Amino acid sequence: MEDYNKIIESLSVRFSQAKNIHILQPLTIENYYDVENTILIVNKGEVRFGKDKEVVKDNEVLFIPGGKMVPISYGSGSPISLSNDDFISDKEKYFKQYEFNEDHPDLENFSFVNFGAKVFDSVNFFASLDIPAFTIRGNTKINSLIIEIIKENDSVLPGKERVVKINTEYLAVELIRYILDNGLFVEQLATNSTYFKDPRLIDIFAYIKENLGQDLSNKILANVANVSEDYVGQYFKMLTGINPQDYIEYQRMEMAVDLLRTSKKSIREIGKEVGYKDTAYFCRRFKMMFGIPAGKMRRRESLMNV
Repeated sequence: MEDYNKIIESLSVRFSQAKNIHILQPLTIENYYDVENTILIVNKGEVRFGKDKEVVKDNEVLFIPGGKMVPISYGSGSPISLSNDDFISDKEKYFKQYEFNEDHPDLENFSFVNFGAKVFDSVNFFASLDIPAFTIRGNTKINSLIIEIIKENDSVLPGKERVVKINTEYLAVELIRYILDNGLFVEQLATNSTYFKDPRLIDIFAYIKENLGQDLSNKILANVANVSEDYVGQYFKMLTGINPQDYIEYQRMEMAVDLLRTSKKSIREIGKEVGYKDTAYFCRRFKMMFGIPAGKMRRRESLMNV
């Protein structure tokens, strides 16, 4: 447990957005994906997710780790099936944002929070554990934190940003506690949390984060970790389960998403900034990873922005 205390202390949590959503028409997004973590509570109706279409009902919570692609259905009844791309093009047909004081008793609805959580400000914590999306039932603390974050974020009270930040950090900690208390994903936790203790790997993570636009070949990483070029790929994969170049591409694409959402830089400039000299290649890789063109990602803050 002490190891997890150290991880939590090193955790950097960043609030992204929080909203209430009315479901105007049942739909299934076949390849839901977001680089940030998504946690939602069903207020009325149902949400289904995964290959087995597990049902999340009233007052139950669904958590989807950032970087996990998962099919997800909103609303009861027979849904229309869409890709990310199709949904984003016509999302106003299916979702409508609402305030807590609005009264629409006939519409199914849910509330959600998007947030990032990084260890040592470098590694996406929940994604790194390689855990699947899962349901949380009967946890009033997590439920109330989601609602409080949304209410505070929608308010005009002084200091609301600080309160939202604190509650989002609290929410991330409660999620970790829930996983540990319920003995979830024991094998994944045992396997994938060990590398947080390796100082050479942490140096590699930090170097990658600071140099995403530069050469990040295995030769460069070997010098950072003070191991041989032949060994660094094996060493990285042994501890993380993925090869370093795949990890680097994910980090580059995550940074590209952030720049698309928060800056007015051109797609060419963003591609170059995250290490792609060839804009066409960057766009192909982006579409392959997220299922939508970079230009459409730019027109939203997240998949559920309405």
